[in-house]
Amino acid sequence: MKKILSLFIICFFYNTVAAQQRNYLLHTDTNISRLKEQIKKDPEVQKAWKNQLQKAKDLLKKEQSGTPDLQELGLAYRMTNDKRFAERIKKTLLNAINQKTWEGKELLQRTPAWKGGLGTAHTSFYMAIGFDCAYNYLTSTERMQIAQGIVKLGIKPAMDDWLNPETNIHTFDTMGHNWWSACVDMAGFAALAVINEIPDAKKWANEISATATEWINYSGNVLENKPMTFGRDGGFYESINYANFGFSQYLLFRYAFQNVLPEVKQPEISILEKMADFFIHTTYYTTEGPLSVNFGDGSTKRNGNACVLLLWNLGLHKEKYAWYLQKTMKGSDKEGMELDSPQGLILNPDLTDYANIKSLDLTESKLFSDLGWATLRDSWKDNATMLGVKSGFSWNHAHADAGSFILFHKGKYLIIDSGNSSYGRPEYTEYYCQSEAHNVALFDGKAQSRKDPYFGIKNEGHLYNLLETDKMKYIFSDASGPTSQWFSRNYRHFLWVGDVILVLDDLESYTPGKFEWLLHYNGVSKRNGLDLSIKDGDAEVLVRPLYPETFPDGGLPHDFPEKMRLEEKSGLKDHEPDVKQPYWSISHFQETNRTKFISAITLKSDENKDKLPVIERFEGKDFLGIRITQNGETTEIYLNLLADGRIKHRNSLNIMNGWDTDAYLMALTFPEGTDSSNPKNIKRLFMSDGSYLRKEGKPLIHALSKFFTIVDFDAKSPTLQFQGQDGATVSLASENTNAVIVNGKATDVDYNSETKLSKFVIKK
Repeated sequence: MKKILSLFIICFFYNTVAAQQRNYLLHTDTNISRLKEQIKKDPEVQKAWKNQLQKAKDLLKKEQSGTPDLQELGLAYRMTNDKRFAERIKKTLLNAINQKTWEGKELLQRTPAWKGGLGTAHTSFYMAIGFDCAYNYLTSTERMQIAQGIVKLGIKPAMDDWLNPETNIHTFDTMGHNWWSACVDMAGFAALAVINEIPDAKKWANEISATATEWINYSGNVLENKPMTFGRDGGFYESINYANFGFSQYLLFRYAFQNVLPEVKQPEISILEKMADFFIHTTYYTTEGPLSVNFGDGSTKRNGNACVLLLWNLGLHKEKYAWYLQKTMKGSDKEGMELDSPQGLILNPDLTDYANIKSLDLTESKLFSDLGWATLRDSWKDNATMLGVKSGFSWNHAHADAGSFILFHKGKYLIIDSGNSSYGRPEYTEYYCQSEAHNVALFDGKAQSRKDPYFGIKNEGHLYNLLETDKMKYIFSDASGPTSQWFSRNYRHFLWVGDVILVLDDLESYTPGKFEWLLHYNGVSKRNGLDLSIKDGDAEVLVRPLYPETFPDGGLPHDFPEKMRLEEKSGLKDHEPDVKQPYWSISHFQETNRTKFISAITLKSDENKDKLPVIERFEGKDFLGIRITQNGETTEIYLNLLADGRIKHRNSLNIMNGWDTDAYLMALTFPEGTDSSNPKNIKRLFMSDGSYLRKEGKPLIHALSKFFTIVDFDAKSPTLQFQGQDGATVSLASENTNAVIVNGKATDVDYNSETKLSKFVIKK
């Protein structure tokens, strides 16, 4: 009896010491203590914990559990020390290591067989969590047995397929997207779990850690049509949810590595904070919860919560991250880490010091130029307005959507991307990935090649020249490359003026044919006179074609064949390929090889519903004009037809209503009711691709190379948002002034009292 008692004491002491010495992956003693304190103080955390605990208790009622259940069981055991959970964990671990493989049969049937795919990766993660959480319950024999099984079925297949020089079959060029981090970093995560039992595990973890820099910095491959994995400004081309999934897998490994091997320095990754900013900018915030830009195989219901949460736990504490987590921690998502999930709960940060964040110190608009993504918004408040634009790469999870755009307004997703479906459905390839499922321009019914989503594109699209002030925003989309089989010119400009967003399509083809542009929407849409309404609840926008013609204003379309045509087409609902969803085609009867589609999107609101912006057309020799009157101001927009590529080696000099310029696009804002021919009345000036503006021989702005700018003359000192040649010398009409503000920075000027021009040099 004494021997048995002594053996029990020794085993108990050994397990206690092992538990104390254990460097846990996620469920650290610090995290457990923090969560217990949060449960006492925070009703939402308490509710989430009760939910997770109940799930774990319900699992005990089943005859057996699957490896995904180890997440709830592991959390429950670490929080309660209830051995029933540990016993179920042990049983599940032992069952799993007796399987022949953790990979799905589809990948195993390939030649060569893929043994270390997502099935292996997911199971490795679950097994590592279970093994780690129940570590102090297992005997040394059981630990070794399970650890060897994790190596055999999880770590070794992954390293053989992805890393080992003797056996690897994958490269960054073929599989360097979200699968790389999922498969490789989860092998590293599992290696950290068995580091006490397997002598080589630490070496494997270090090898895997070292690959992160190569994966993140991969710059693409011309022969393979493979883009860079991450943009230099942040972002990940595959979609928001794959960005969150892929990057979070690396961050899970990095965080576990930091906990298990705190003495080992990990690679410096410059993109960490930029990725957090990517998720913040591509999320639309509503009182009902966040929505995300769903370009490609994305979903409006997925966001970057998991990545930002892990970055916070890694020590990146910034006010904007706290604000984002407060907006995204509610709900439950199988790829996220919201509060009502095992990982979200154990990693839930204490944000009590950040409870009263009222506004973000961030620009409202952001261009991710390497991806060809941009978001423009009028506020960081809930239920504001956000425009998303894409013109980048098509391959894998990135669709044939160059030049497309989407619009969120008053808490609703109104102008939409059609989304996607299960990859096993034929509609995924035949519809969702193709141009017609997006808000793009077509020529004779075509835009990008139908092969682009699989093979990629040789000449990708681009976004350029994002400009933003509190009164005006602009961005320029070039989809000519991806659609060059049909289009020689496929440019789309967005000019956001107050409550109106102008969409200007500058299109040219090789032969005459029919141009049209597509408009996908949620809610209810119908035409009323000149306007096409899109409405969902109390959120509504009005789409009004302006050029080459308007809709008929009364009467039957049959009686006005020269007007714009509206045709309803049938698409498929996002993630529901069995459900039809209508969308619009807007076109003009005339077959031509060159046209300009200009349309105005009016953002209806409680403030303007009784006095909507007044939108008028005017035109003259070699230009098209739009006049917008709203909120006590009138803005005149000019499109210079001589600047659309029809002439070369001669400048696009044009005098439009007395304004002498070579600019492609120009806008002048005046106080409503004042003389719009008087330069002194200009409050705001916008120029796209111009080098000068003169009135009766007197320059208002001038440089020797063309530039893009918004100039606010209404400020105390002239304020410019400017993009052009570095080192360009700019002359600006102004009163005697010592400085102008260029891109947020005060710039010294040389003022000439005779010409009344301030001269300064642009420095990036």
